[in-house]
Order: sequence, then C-alpha cells, then structure tokens
Amino acid sequence: MAMATFLGIDYPTLWFLVVGGVLSGYAILDGFDLGAGAWHLFLKKEQSRRIALNAIGPVWDGNEVWLVIGGGALFAGFPIMYATLFSAMYIPFMLFLAFLILRAVSIEFRSKEPMLWWRQMWDVLYSVSSGLLAFLLGVVLGNVLQGMPLDQDYEFVGNWLMFLNPYALLTGATSLALFMMHGAIYLIMKTEGRLYVKMTILLKRAIIAFVVLFSLVSLYTLIYIPHLSDDFKAHPALFIVPVLAFLAIANIPRLASKRKYKFAFFFSSLTVSLLFMLVAIELYPVLLLSTLDPANSITVHNSASSEKSLGIMLLFAAIGTPLVLSYTFFVYKTFWGKVMLDETSY
Repeated sequence: MAMATFLGIDYPTLWFLVVGGVLSGYAILDGFDLGAGAWHLFLKKEQSRRIALNAIGPVWDGNEVWLVIGGGALFAGFPIMYATLFSAMYIPFMLFLAFLILRAVSIEFRSKEPMLWWRQMWDVLYSVSSGLLAFLLGVVLGNVLQGMPLDQDYEFVGNWLMFLNPYALLTGATSLALFMMHGAIYLIMKTEGRLYVKMTILLKRAIIAFVVLFSLVSLYTLIYIPHLSDDFKAHPALFIVPVLAFLAIANIPRLASKRKYKFAFFFSSLTVSLLFMLVAIELYPVLLLSTLDPANSITVHNSASSEKSLGIMLLFAAIGTPLVLSYTFFVYKTFWGKVMLDETSY
C-alpha cells in the first residue's frame, strides 16, 4: 500500500518538520527570556533587575506555550518516540518541569513583598532556574544526537547517570551560552542608560563563550560521533546549511559592534533556527539511535501515528499555525519599545 504524500513528501516526514519547526520556534522565543533570566544575578541594582524582569514580563508565559505545543505534537505524531524519550529521561524532564514551575513562581512572587531577603531569594531562584532550564535543554539534545541504549522493544536499557556524559554536558553548556547571547541582545533592545551599557559588555562575553563552546561541540561531533555527518557526505549540497549557520553566527558580533541590535537579534534567531535544521539533517530519518543495535533505533516511520491521524493533524496544523504566529506578532508589536517602570510593573 502506497504511503500518502503531500508535494512528494510523506506524512511522517512532514510531521517531523512540523515538530522541528515548533521546537525551533520555542527555542527562539523562550530562548531569549531564559537567557535574560540567566543574566539576572549579574545585574546588581534593584531597578536594573526590575527592568530586566519587565522586559520579558508580557511575553515569557506566551513563549512557553510553544513548548506545550511541541510536546503535544511529538506525542501525537510519534508516540513511540515520546514514550521512550520521556521514560528514559524521566529524571531530567522532571527536573526541567520543576525548574519551569520554580521560575514562573519566582517571576510572580518576587515583587509581592518589599523585604530585601525576599527579593534576593526569588532573584537567585529565578536566575538559577532560568540557567538550568537552558542547560537541561542542551543535555537532552546532546543525548538524542549521540543515541541511547535501546532494546528491540524500544525500551531504554541503562540508568540516568548515563545522561551526564561529556558530550551532553558540553551541548548543555553551548545551549546556555547561546541563550544568554540571545537574551543579552534582547535586553539591550529593551533597555537604556547604565543597564544598556552593562548588557553590551555582557553580550561580548556571551558571544566569546558561545563561539568557543560551539567550536568545541562541533569538533567533538566530527571526531566522536561521525554518523551525524553521513548525510552531508552523501549529499554535499546540504553543506549550505552549516555554511549559513557559520555566516549567521559571524554576523552577530559584526552587527553588535555597529550597535545594530535589531539585526543582531534577527541573526541570533536565525542561528537558532539553522542549528535546528542541522540537527534535523543529522538525525533524519532516525529520531533516536540505539547504541546497542541500529536495528532497534526509533525512526520517523516506525514510530509515527497512522497516516489518517497524521493527515488530520497536518490539516489542523495548517489552520492553527497562522493563528499562533499572528497572535505572537500582535503581542510583540503591542509591547515593542523600551521598558518603562510604573506601579503595575514587577
């Protein structure tokens, strides 16, 4: 029986692109407010911290909606992958959920009381949880890229300490540096005065850290995880993606030095998107490689829902995506400009 296609692309592959697109959108949007939160303890003055909080105040919870959509899309389209990944990485994901809750509570509770100790406590929890969320996202990605020990029933055979391997930790540090760079650019666009100047200095440090860590993780990937470059060797035209990613990264410090921060933010967002494209190319058609036996790997096709289900969901995605994008654009357009504190501010 022939597989249903749309424009020559089969439904499981289309849904793979949908999930990747949603997760990329989440990384771009929530990435900058996680990065902004990770910088929070570097800001010493109370007013600076309030301004930084209010820079993300109107948008942070909306950004996290993309994570919910991404998780739902993965569950709906690739239930086997969802079940294996979330059961195998139960502890990392529970920690991630706990930090998400703690971060939200910190944002809302911080300014409820005037005591210094109260605000300092929530500041620490907010900044630490933001940084660890960015780090854990990278740890999960690093483990997905290098694969996990899966048996013939697609069940994880191992323990959670295996996830704290050098490659995953390095990917987590790179993810944190990327989001902190992304967040620093956003805060620069939303602030002025002393905080603006301070963030320009911190941005330079973030760019250096990201470039160094990204170079290390790329070198590690080429040397120790060679299967991720197989598709590039088979299809040299795909090298356009890493070349574009390199150019996007190179443009960030160039534009920042000219104080063209809106364009720098665009290229920072483009960098995130292109890195997700790299991940998609490196993985496809495998979603989760079995390090025990490649035959046990979870792929786009052996883990997908039925074609009828995918077809219906693709229709809903085609209708819902423009609505979500329109709402996101409206929110950012409404709260565009520099942050001004008033009695309703955090």
